[in-house]
Amino acid sequence: MPKFEYTGKTASGQITKGEIEAPNLNQATLMLRRQQINPTSITEKKGGGLSFLQKDLEIKIPGMGGIKTKELVVFTRQFATMIDAGLPLVQCLDILASQQQNKEFKKVLLDVKNSVEEGSTLADALRKHPKVFDDLFVNLVAAGEVGGILDTILNRLSAFMEKAEKLKGKIKGALTYPIVVIIIAILVVAGLLIWVVPIFEDMFASFGSALPGPTQMVVNMSNFLRSSWYIIFGGLAAIIVGLMQFYKTKKGRRIMDGLFLKMPVLGDLLRKTAVARFTRTLGTMLSSGVPILEALEIVAKTAGNVVVEEAVMKARTSISEGKTLAEPLAQTKVFPPMVTQMITVGESTGAMDTMLSKIADFYEDEVDAAVEALTSLIEPMLMAFLGVVVGGLVIALYLPIFQLAGAVAG
Repeated sequence: MPKFEYTGKTASGQITKGEIEAPNLNQATLMLRRQQINPTSITEKKGGGLSFLQKDLEIKIPGMGGIKTKELVVFTRQFATMIDAGLPLVQCLDILASQQQNKEFKKVLLDVKNSVEEGSTLADALRKHPKVFDDLFVNLVAAGEVGGILDTILNRLSAFMEKAEKLKGKIKGALTYPIVVIIIAILVVAGLLIWVVPIFEDMFASFGSALPGPTQMVVNMSNFLRSSWYIIFGGLAAIIVGLMQFYKTKKGRRIMDGLFLKMPVLGDLLRKTAVARFTRTLGTMLSSGVPILEALEIVAKTAGNVVVEEAVMKARTSISEGKTLAEPLAQTKVFPPMVTQMITVGESTGAMDTMLSKIADFYEDEVDAAVEALTSLIEPMLMAFLGVVVGGLVIALYLPIFQLAGAVAG
């Protein structure tokens, strides 16, 4: 029988550590709670797939591996309804797999059903498919199984995923528009310089006079682009690849994520998004009965920014030393004062999960407002950019014609 190492708190609040034998992790948790020990960390002694946390997996919004988030949300809601109606777990999985149109998802559900039939817990069966069911999903299901509230947990999960996907969509929408416009503008300018300007250059040569400064500059840009396009595009590609490789390093990601948070307008949006994601995820996990140390370790990886992730992990370390959550979060200077103050109130009143949900609601509204502000700011800037670049290019090309017309008229 597997052995599990645990750290927990007794009914008197004392920290205790030890080992316990159990068929699986969920049974180990249940046995400890029967002994009036509230576990804060449980891991299988010899490692393997039954540990409460799969630390090597990157936490992502569920719905990866060729399965859309919407499909996973529908599955989770239907699963919750069936469990609430009293249907056996295996029968629920069999029904959901039979009606699934996504062949890949159907295969996953059938494998989960087979694992449960063989005696595995639902959480352990889901854990075998990390690309579909991430650590957040699996650990919440494990808490639901132990607490006997699996239907409630599944409903919370589906609501959480819907809000997370909605938040992600807003950020993508705010950033996609300006990027697309800038790319189109670059392609238009490049097309003018490569194909249109040479036609005007041949026409200007017949004038027999020196070209105006702006026109000559455009002609020189056209000649350089046509003769050295491989250097330009190769250099841009090298810069992009270099930045991507730099971002993959621990130091590079810390530097760039820090710069992202300090950017005007966009940095404020990213910070509010990280706070909303952090509070929503932590509130969902705590309300579902997941121990706070495990919850913080998972939540840190969902922040989407390594600076925020490190701040949360520092808070986790402080909590393991007996401190409050609000104090270390305030010291990191990453979270706004309002957030830490509201968390302090939540800790003092014993309603941390409720307070975190209220913070998440507030900051999701703030993200909406920030997205609208960013959009309203970007649109005139893009119009001005297009007007200056494309308009300036056209005017520069027609300057010699205007000069020639003036000379003829004179």
